[in-house]
Amino acid sequence: MNTSADDDILVDDLPAPRHSRRLAVVTETYPPEVNGVAMSMARVVDGLNRRNHDVQLIRPRQPARMAVQAGAPRPEVDEVLTKGLPVPLYPNLRMGVPSKRALVKLWSLHRPDVVHIATEGPLGWSALQAAQHLSLPVTSDYRTNFHAYGKHYRLGLLSRPIMGYLRKFHNRCDATMVPTEAMRVQLAERGFERLTVVGRGVDAQRFDPARRSAAMRASWGAGPDDLVMGYVGRLAPEKNLGVVLAAYEAVKVLQPQARLVFVGDGPMRAELAARAPDAVFAGSRSGDDLAAHYAGLDLFLFASLTETFGNVTTEAMASGCAVVAFESAAAGELIRSGVNGWLAGMGREVDFVAATRVAAADALVRRAVAEAARATARRLDWGDITARFEAVLEGAIARAEPGFGLRGLQPAA
Repeated sequence: MNTSADDDILVDDLPAPRHSRRLAVVTETYPPEVNGVAMSMARVVDGLNRRNHDVQLIRPRQPARMAVQAGAPRPEVDEVLTKGLPVPLYPNLRMGVPSKRALVKLWSLHRPDVVHIATEGPLGWSALQAAQHLSLPVTSDYRTNFHAYGKHYRLGLLSRPIMGYLRKFHNRCDATMVPTEAMRVQLAERGFERLTVVGRGVDAQRFDPARRSAAMRASWGAGPDDLVMGYVGRLAPEKNLGVVLAAYEAVKVLQPQARLVFVGDGPMRAELAARAPDAVFAGSRSGDDLAAHYAGLDLFLFASLTETFGNVTTEAMASGCAVVAFESAAAGELIRSGVNGWLAGMGREVDFVAATRVAAADALVRRAVAEAARATARRLDWGDITARFEAVLEGAIARAEPGFGLRGLQPAA
């Protein structure tokens, strides 16, 4: 507080209130659907809302059987639900349908300051076209390596056309957010433009080693000192789960009491059960129940090579699990091998199995590594991520304002 010379005028140095923006967020997946894109977008939407922005969330209508659970939009978020169709190979997910005309009408009546598109499906493409028709600034996320799924689903010939579509999509946006620097470099080499790194956070209060339950471990057939290895995520070909089984089998030779737990569901469940009949299949979990399953693990095995980030990596680290992964996505960005996890070179399956055996061999070393992993994860605060996300949106809005290119060219006073 400042006081004038005559002490009769008091001047408070108060910060200006945060400027509220009208933000349209378009996504084809959102809670209660369970996947990394849905959960991280819910975090961002909630964070933007808490930062005083008016958020309009546009997404496909979910089946009535999917009850609204934790992670659903806050009451202050304006939801616009569109028609949706099941996603091939992902029956629990919906994709939007072409909706350009409806979005043009919606945004003509209630014009947003910026449109953010999280997914590149039919709804996302419609949103991009509508925004450009109305000369609205547009930002986007690159969140899923769809082009990398081709070899797992016998769609290899479509890899190049898919990449071409994604490049065309994102290069029409004012900015595209990617989760890691490595992904930024990879996409830039493929001709993507205006890329900026915005990472992912993790809820280190929910994902906490304090949720470890001896009773849960006992239900898996594991004693207090038995090694429990696990995987969390979709049981699908693109997750490279054969490498997880190979690592488990290598450890079992030396530690017959070791257990393997799969948390999640998907088309490979029956095949995995046949190949590892002693493995535990816990099914899909969410919320605090999911966090307790993470905390019950000693070693988290993540062999996927198709991730853009891999939220399960940071959730496992926050839960006090030592992680073995390939040097890519979040693991490649955050883990120092032998310090807060173990890494294998990209696609080097023999190295992944060897790293798992090293991690399994010494419980004291593994616990020290897990503690370091927890410390790393605690620095990934969602508030910081939302602030960075907000800054990218503000930049797109500023560049769309008339005369932006002339700023800084005015003669000095």
